[in-house]
Amino acid sequence: MRILHTMLRVGNLDRSIRFYTEILGMKLLRQQDYPRGEFTLAFLGYGDESEQTVLELTYNWGVDRYELGTGYGHIALEVDDVYQAAADVKARGGPILREAGPMNAGTTIIAFIEDPDGYPIELIGKKT
Repeated sequence: MRILHTMLRVGNLDRSIRFYTEILGMKLLRQQDYPRGEFTLAFLGYGDESEQTVLELTYNWGVDRYELGTGYGHIALEVDDVYQAAADVKARGGPILREAGPMNAGTTIIAFIEDPDGYPIELIGKKT
């Protein structure tokens, strides 16, 4: 078994695709409209779905906003250098929720950014 994807509901699919491709460097792997269900799915990632876990963005036609709730946590992305990755996100116009630095009560270097729908994304330094 393996994790195939994580799904997020988004209020503006084009805006979210731009964020994940232009700010975070993912590739749009595939996208399909489902007119009978009135929704569109877009799958994004850093590599082929056959080898890597990807992100599924679901746009329900006519819904432009969702409440995030209190149970959702975050998406985590491993990066080589958290300080540099956070600086790159900021330079590309991505919002920073927590600047890069050691995690609370630990030594792992992390940062938090936010996607256009308010979902937090943690940047975690690669373990050596």
